[in-house]
Amino acid sequence: MNRGIRSSQVRVIGSGGEQIGIMLIEEALRAAAEESLDLVEVSPDAKPPVCKIMDFGKYKYELTKKKQEAKRKQKTTQIKEIKVRPKTDDHDLATKVNHIEKFISKNDKVKITMVFRGREFTLQEQANAILDKIVAMTAEFAVVDQAPKFEGRFITMLLGPK
Repeated sequence: MNRGIRSSQVRVIGSGGEQIGIMLIEEALRAAAEESLDLVEVSPDAKPPVCKIMDFGKYKYELTKKKQEAKRKQKTTQIKEIKVRPKTDDHDLATKVNHIEKFISKNDKVKITMVFRGREFTLQEQANAILDKIVAMTAEFAVVDQAPKFEGRFITMLLGPK
């Protein structure tokens, strides 16, 4: 920017976007000073480097506004976790399905973790039946993103919005 530009000749673009031409750096700085604006190097790799006459403070402000707008429009999804056990009762399961529906309505994914404690590890058929029941109860608003899989003393399954 301004005196920080190291090239002796530059291609200058005016404040309105019009092409002014190739000129010495001193002339370009003088032209920018006449408009009381800054000379900003836009493309340093070009031969000769391209500089634009603009208000640098306003330019930086607009860049930060664009970044903020892009950040605001980003979708963020979280993974919420629901834990169940092989002996979870039907009413408790219905309550957990209500929680799953609430999470999925907010566009979050839900990780369902089946936890085995002690000798419950032998109840794998019962655990698979409970996971199948959850899938059936959530079928109208959720899809299975990741099928149930074993990880030590846990079975995990991932549900996402339909």
